[in-house]
Amino acid sequence: MPEVREIAEKVRSKNAGPFWITVDVFCGTEEAFGRVRDGLASEAVAELFCTPPGTLRRFDIPDLRVVKFSFPRHHVQGDIHDRDMHGASYASLLAEHRLD
Repeated sequence: MPEVREIAEKVRSKNAGPFWITVDVFCGTEEAFGRVRDGLASEAVAELFCTPPGTLRRFDIPDLRVVKFSFPRHHVQGDIHDRDMHGASYASLLAEHRLD
């Protein structure tokens, strides 16, 4: 089973405001988009990011060949316990995740 980074063109994560994180998986081709879309179970992504499955939002955007996930931050951005002010580390976690 390949890792997401082996199929996707780019994986990016960032803040979506002070309360949310968003992770985008950019796929260069329709084939890559289909493999990522079908191989990434929302439940597995929620578990990877330690977030309850009911709070994870998923957006499959075929016209852009992007699979996007958004979820609430564990701590508000800038909180004393916030270990990633910009939300950038989540991209690495998803990039190394193996597709089903």
